[in-house]
Amino acid sequence: MTTLDTGLTLIRTASRRVSRVNSIVGNAFKGWMPTGLYARALLIMIVPMVILQTVVAGVFMERHWNTVTRRLSAAVVQDVAALIEIYKGYPQDKDRTTLRRIAQQRLNLVVDFLPAGDMPPPGPKPFFNLLDQSLSSQIGRQISRPFWIDTVGRSNLVEIRIALDDAVMRVFAQRGAAYASNTDIFLFWMVGTSSILLIVSVLFLRNQIKPILRLADAAESFGKGREVHNFRPRGAREVRRAAHAFLEMKSRIERAMEQRTAMLAGVSHDLRTILTRFKLELALLGDSPEIDAMRKDVDEMSHMLEDYLAFARGDNGEIAQPTDISNALEELRGDAERNGHSATVSFHGLPVVTVKPQALKRCLGNLVSNAARHADAIAITGHRDHRYLTITVDDDGPGIPAEMREEVFKPFLRLDDARNQDEGGTGLGLAIARDIARSHGGDITLGDSPMGGLRASVRIPV
Repeated sequence: MTTLDTGLTLIRTASRRVSRVNSIVGNAFKGWMPTGLYARALLIMIVPMVILQTVVAGVFMERHWNTVTRRLSAAVVQDVAALIEIYKGYPQDKDRTTLRRIAQQRLNLVVDFLPAGDMPPPGPKPFFNLLDQSLSSQIGRQISRPFWIDTVGRSNLVEIRIALDDAVMRVFAQRGAAYASNTDIFLFWMVGTSSILLIVSVLFLRNQIKPILRLADAAESFGKGREVHNFRPRGAREVRRAAHAFLEMKSRIERAMEQRTAMLAGVSHDLRTILTRFKLELALLGDSPEIDAMRKDVDEMSHMLEDYLAFARGDNGEIAQPTDISNALEELRGDAERNGHSATVSFHGLPVVTVKPQALKRCLGNLVSNAARHADAIAITGHRDHRYLTITVDDDGPGIPAEMREEVFKPFLRLDDARNQDEGGTGLGLAIARDIARSHGGDITLGDSPMGGLRASVRIPV
């Protein structure tokens, strides 16, 4: 293996490790990240701004605040050291009048002298007090005498006590002379301007997100088979482009549905005309076993034609409207009982849901008739929450094998074993039911019933 191959192998290995680490970190943070576009966009704006402000504040604190504070503290300590030298070099000034005057007028310091040993006990050191640390460091370096300082006792003064040979020098200095006091103003303006920018960004971003939300609501309403009212493209150019594309897609789909419906109406009219002729001709031929068999075939052909047209037509043309689902379920129970089956109905939650009533009734009717064909007892249960309308149809029949529960939704599929959902029919009952449920934005699933048979569950978003 050459050196180049070895290097490429190492690069690939490192790349795989980086990709693995990136995947682990991404999965770890995925649960903490917001899912909405508005929240994510805000996060994209806020995080860089916070990082930038943190870096700027850190650089300012380190290079300006700390440096200026140390230099100011060193200058104050130098003045105090000069006063100590004057105290030692001019003993003829017994009452220290000249020393006090020089400190007051030239150095802006207030100096007095206390009896020897008048030093307070050391107090607790502030944890984050840069002034205390700087003064202590400079006094120890320039004066090298016992000292005591108070940087927090008074709001605008700093007290320094230095132990001399025969007295204690007490010095009061202005806090601004030893401390970079403009930091608070810097932080105030930094936070204030950032807050104003964030508020403006939030307001602007909200206006940019609204067209996207309206587009999502329009697409969701159209997917549920509901009419999209007062929707027009708004917002940024890209959002307008997506809205125009949605409207064009909606128009093409509606135009295709209208053409298919018109074609099926024509086909239905022609075929029904021919079947009507057959029925009239058979009625004129009289009664015989052969004629009765032909009449039965014609009736079966009419029934099959209705199923085919219903499957191809779907629920086109019907407008979604508020419908009392509990009343619709009661009608299904009455139909089942009139056909000699035991049926129960229960509903929980607000019963009024916006659906296509006739289409949904046909969907549920197919499920109930399918259960009634192979079972004696039927239980219909409805539940509505803030997101979904769920209707289950349970029976005590033989059921459908688990491996065939998805296959039975295919058009024209008829089972020969255990449960034939369209015995004597076309095999379109469950296919039509699922097509209607999906046109409402929902679906139908099959499972095991607590009654021992099959459970058909219809779930539609509200």
